[in-house]
Amino acid sequence: MDWSLLGCGRSGHVTYAPAEPELRERLSAPTADGLAWRCLRCATFVPGPAAASGPAADAPEPRRDKELRSTLILRIFAIERFLRAVVFAILAYGVWQYRQSRLSIEAAFDRKLPVIRALFRELGFNINHSKLVGLIQRAFTLSPRILDYLVIGLVVYVLIELIEGIGLWLVKRWGEYFAMVATSVFLPYEIYDLTAKITATRVLFFLVNLALVLYLVITKRLFGVRGGKHAYEARLRSESVLQSAIIVAAAERAAAPDRSVPAGTAASAAAPQAAGAAAAAGNPAPPGAPAAENPEPAGTAEAGTARLPRAGQDPDPGDTPGASR
Repeated sequence: MDWSLLGCGRSGHVTYAPAEPELRERLSAPTADGLAWRCLRCATFVPGPAAASGPAADAPEPRRDKELRSTLILRIFAIERFLRAVVFAILAYGVWQYRQSRLSIEAAFDRKLPVIRALFRELGFNINHSKLVGLIQRAFTLSPRILDYLVIGLVVYVLIELIEGIGLWLVKRWGEYFAMVATSVFLPYEIYDLTAKITATRVLFFLVNLALVLYLVITKRLFGVRGGKHAYEARLRSESVLQSAIIVAAAERAAAPDRSVPAGTAASAAAPQAAGAAAAAGNPAPPGAPAAENPEPAGTAEAGTARLPRAGQDPDPGDTPGASR
């Protein structure tokens, strides 16, 4: 499934006309009806004017491919967190109401219990051994202070679930860290709970929480896993349509020094990296091109390992690293 096309079909294309001429040329194509602009999400050319324009640094950064799928998965987890918050909020309200009207509830229960017991006895059930009745009777023995602590604990848990849900729904980095830590804290208790008794509900909650923790750590590269935040952001840049155009434009300028580029533009910022890559490939930048930082000397293992393609030209599959020209 092409998640980028699916996202554009649901939310529309994201086109942008950068102010830098070399980037405008690469993100647009002439048609019989005028210019068509390349969508920054699905990378297809869309006829008509661009939705926005300005410097490349101000261009939108729509989620693409795997990021769109990841957003859907995180929002499913967020919905599950919101449902938990609602359930425990109702439970906290019920305990608080019981705390305020405990005596009247207990009196009503004691008054109705013989009638309920006789009714179920006629149906062939003995509620004297009912777990629900036993739980209600034990609740009557709880002191008001314990009920207050119980309400506070439930409210804190509701707030935790709400923060988790909001962070996951907005796909924020802090939300991913918060959800991972908050969920991990309860895993040992859930394991202990399973050792006491295995039920379908306990197994389901444990598997959902464990799946969320593993998914966040592995796919979002939390706590330095798989390269951490830097590797995660590098993958996002490698999938960016605009960033790819910037890199190709910088590589073309490194091979054609007669084309001047205004300083301070987003494309000029990528020129030193492109020039450094050209030097590493054994193609030192001609006079006038931006100098690369720490270029590799000729004859080293890094020299001659790659050749940058010109703009619009696919790399030659026959080229092998280190091959002589």
